[in-house]
Amino acid sequence: MRDTGEYLFTSESVSEGHPDKVADRISDTVLDAFLTADPYSRVACETLVTTNRVVLAGEVRGPGSVTPDLLQHLARMAIHDIGYEQEGFHWQNASVECHLHAQSAHIAMGVDAAGNKDEGAGDQGIMFGYACTETPDLMPAPLYYAHMILRRISEMRRNGDVAVKGLLPDAKSQVTLRYVDGKPVQATSVVVSTQHVEGMEQAEIKRLLRPIVESTLPKGWMCPDNEFYVNPTGQFVIGGPDGDCGLTGRKIIVDTYGGAAPHGGGAFSGKDPTKVDRSAAYAARYVAKNVVAAGLADKCTIQVSYAIGVSKPLSVYFDLHGTGRDIDEVKLAKVMDGLVNLSPRGIREHLHLNRPIYVPTSAYGHFGRTPDPEKGTFTWEKTDLVDELKRAFGR
Repeated sequence: MRDTGEYLFTSESVSEGHPDKVADRISDTVLDAFLTADPYSRVACETLVTTNRVVLAGEVRGPGSVTPDLLQHLARMAIHDIGYEQEGFHWQNASVECHLHAQSAHIAMGVDAAGNKDEGAGDQGIMFGYACTETPDLMPAPLYYAHMILRRISEMRRNGDVAVKGLLPDAKSQVTLRYVDGKPVQATSVVVSTQHVEGMEQAEIKRLLRPIVESTLPKGWMCPDNEFYVNPTGQFVIGGPDGDCGLTGRKIIVDTYGGAAPHGGGAFSGKDPTKVDRSAAYAARYVAKNVVAAGLADKCTIQVSYAIGVSKPLSVYFDLHGTGRDIDEVKLAKVMDGLVNLSPRGIREHLHLNRPIYVPTSAYGHFGRTPDPEKGTFTWEKTDLVDELKRAFGR
């Protein structure tokens, strides 16, 4: 996004009941099951969900205790937790098929450490990390508030709050903000589409949601009423996988930066941390966030690239978007190289990624979340490099 002039920028979010997020949740449930049994399991799980049907497919290498029956049960429990007990998609009645098979021996040959060879990347690719000063969590504001709106509605629904009675798990939001000289100043439009029980009127749902949205946005930021769109089609009774097929990995922009930063194209859910699509994207966010948290710049983008089977990144690139405070980006890359080992093994160990910590990432974004020391989640959101970065640049 630009740092001068006036413009509008939009990002969207989807709830945990959106079909693609149901698929992400189940794929990460499978991953966590394997990592619970063996922290060094290899998992690449894809999930398809549609009307009363769930299909698991992909490649795994892990203990035999993680059986198809166990995974089918865990998939049902994930659906139950999201809240699906509808005729067209029900945790008890849906058919759950497991077609996971053994990981390719040729991939394993390139990825596994052996002799003098360090662990290699699980695939080739480019990954990006980003941070900015627009929100307390150092995330782009349109995505930050789009996530917050849906998380609040979900929490109220789960808690049985009468204010959202009749609303169901599938929902989407979209927030458009006006920027002046690179800073967000207000919402110009907000869209919320939410599944609901039969008989609720569009005007009633809008009345329920307006105070939730208005209190989620900063004071004075609420858009005009004629730019607040709720269920624009008029009705949203048929939803979830019954209304639309869901697949793992189809919400990569929702999962990352809402379009405010580049994306390398790789999805996250269902992949163990040897897959740099996931782990290196987490490391890139970690690095970018610490640069901004240290006050070295207002914005930071980092790109890293890998080749399958190769242990070191092929390239590391920093862009401070002209906001760096007398920071040489070449020096920054060298300093960061001494602080964080961006090899697949280095990332796994530094961020403690070989743990069953992935189900919470499957909805409302992988970034801008609060680390939980007890559960070990979202370690890439820590700002524990700040002091060392400040020292390195005399701050």
